[in-house]
Amino acid sequence: MAKNQNNGEHHIGLIGLAVMGQNLVLNMADHGFTVSVYNRTTEKMEEFIERCQSGEPSADRVIGYAKLKDFVKSLAKPRKIIFLVKAGRPVDMVIAELLPLIDKGDILIDGGNSEWTDTIRRENELAEKGIHFVGSGVSGGELGARFGPSLMPGGSKEAWNAIKPIWRACAAKVDKKTGAELQGAEAGKPIKGGETCTAHIGPDGAGHYVKMVHNGIEYIDMQLICEAYSIMRHLLAMKPEEIGEVFEEWNKGELSSYLIEITADILKQKDPTNKRKAFVDIVLDRAGQKGTGKWTAMNALDIGVPANAIGEAVYARCLSALKDERVKASKVLKGPKIKPIQRGKAKYVEMIREALYCSKICAYAQGFQLMTEAQKEYNWKLNFGTIAKIWRGGCIIRARFLQKITDAYANDKKLQNLMMDPYFKKAIHSGQEDWRKIISLCAEHGIPSPAFGSALAYYDGYRSEVLPANLLQGMRDYFGAHTYERTDKKRGEMFHIDWPDPKRPQYKA
Repeated sequence: MAKNQNNGEHHIGLIGLAVMGQNLVLNMADHGFTVSVYNRTTEKMEEFIERCQSGEPSADRVIGYAKLKDFVKSLAKPRKIIFLVKAGRPVDMVIAELLPLIDKGDILIDGGNSEWTDTIRRENELAEKGIHFVGSGVSGGELGARFGPSLMPGGSKEAWNAIKPIWRACAAKVDKKTGAELQGAEAGKPIKGGETCTAHIGPDGAGHYVKMVHNGIEYIDMQLICEAYSIMRHLLAMKPEEIGEVFEEWNKGELSSYLIEITADILKQKDPTNKRKAFVDIVLDRAGQKGTGKWTAMNALDIGVPANAIGEAVYARCLSALKDERVKASKVLKGPKIKPIQRGKAKYVEMIREALYCSKICAYAQGFQLMTEAQKEYNWKLNFGTIAKIWRGGCIIRARFLQKITDAYANDKKLQNLMMDPYFKKAIHSGQEDWRKIISLCAEHGIPSPAFGSALAYYDGYRSEVLPANLLQGMRDYFGAHTYERTDKKRGEMFHIDWPDPKRPQYKA
């Protein structure tokens, strides 16, 4: 363990030295900040310090502490302490341990995937004690944490101003004009210049809420990619390596993104134990999840936003988990026999690309629509152009596509739905014929494409002047006297028919 240096002068402290924590510490140290570190298990902290000293260029700026009180004393005031621990009770336990050791004006920062409602509660409780609390979304995985994540901090502006120099320095950087992420960072040699991928999101739980929506979009983005792969695999009888080459080509165009890039790489990978097999073919088709996608879908239901594609991505993972049941069902439940298309594959690959892009537009539209309603629900004022900007680099959903979203909100700050932006409207109008054909072919051949289908249902529903909800509302009035509005009266005027009465008179409610 390194010796204590400059007691009471270190820039920031970090608690929780799992992979993300370790990489974020090294990122901050590379940018010239002296970081105090503490871990509940002292051995883990000592191992990390030893690893730093054996090869990290910025090791002299990483100082380990075995005792929490010494860790706190090492920090310059106002103290800035970030912790990356499991969401829920562990966060409250860390806060409880820190409270007797810190002072008014100090700043506690939760960098984990906490539920935004917990963050609102913690911020309110700590504000009463004069302590600032920041819920900061951190996206990008271990490489992002090491060389530049997307950072989404929520909390008071005072707290943001205090942590801003560190957050802006350590976040990913993108080219200001193109939105492309700046590459080439190495240990001890961080990226310089460019536009930083962080900004103050809003008060209390806003940062963690936006990170949650980011993860919900990540769920649907991944599901759409998987369905595009599945369609090529089954409908076109393409091999994984061939499909990988398609994704590699797509990554050069408007679909360019981190997820498309890694999909190409994964599909080209061979089984490490048998080079004759594709890696993807030996991976069990049972997807895991940590809950943030589910939170997004649940919140959409709570506040009445039609985020059906995001919800479908969650359900798809749930269905994948029923592996044993699906194996049994495959032997009993019959469907159409898939007849692979042998000719004109290039044409169908292009149709799948159009279907993927149109579905992606709808998925992101749902995420931004959800944030639009959430700001009303929680009394926030979110800048959607800025949110799209800070997602352009560092995070898992980083993509060229996000520059177009940034442009859309720059052109119209009151944009109600991304699909109404001229660029996205034109893209859907251009691609929807192929989108519909691909979904039809999937249904005809029995290839599940729930995310493609739910995205199209959202588009068709959103563009419909009249939906069958008129009949639905009639049924609600019939059995529950829930009333209805009339098309020939002012909005907000409610009516009810006395259905049991043979004459069925109408009353104004």
